[in-house]
Amino acid sequence: MPGQSILKLGVDTESTRRILEIAREVGALLHGEFTLASGKKSDYYFEGKRLTLTPEGSYLVGKAVFDELADVGVAAIGGVATGGYPMATAVALVSHLEGKPIPSFIVKEETKEHGTKRKIEGHLPEGSRVAIVDDVITTGGSVIRAIEAAEAANCTVAKVIVLVDRHHGGSDKLEQSGYDFTGIIDLWPPAE
Repeated sequence: MPGQSILKLGVDTESTRRILEIAREVGALLHGEFTLASGKKSDYYFEGKRLTLTPEGSYLVGKAVFDELADVGVAAIGGVATGGYPMATAVALVSHLEGKPIPSFIVKEETKEHGTKRKIEGHLPEGSRVAIVDDVITTGGSVIRAIEAAEAANCTVAKVIVLVDRHHGGSDKLEQSGYDFTGIIDLWPPAE
């Protein structure tokens, strides 16, 4: 039903409960007519940057992702363009505050014809274990392209974490391909 989407926790902690509250407070869940990155149409849209670009939201999302990485052992964390950029930065900052630094890198949608002409910018030690983060997953296309870019740099993607899983095949596709996946918040019903 239009306008009946529900946000609920995929990872239930005190921090993630507050993340959900902030998402509601800042109006991150929008209702209307939207075309998603996947090309699918939806009557709702989660604007993750409304949450991750607030001071408290940034810290709490960074902490939630950092906590999910506690036993994974990654050398760096990569943010998918562009919603994953503030998340990767937040994790790097939280990891420093926790005394267990995890540097970040970003994966661009496309390689530019100027500057460094690289698809990946930042700290990505070749051959290392890394995590990939994004704000939302629907069909998984953007995340899969970021994984492919990291793997092209001879890295192993040990974990994929998204802020919101729309449950429209992306998370299933990643898990079926053998990737360890976590969605912090679930968005129901799935996109049409």
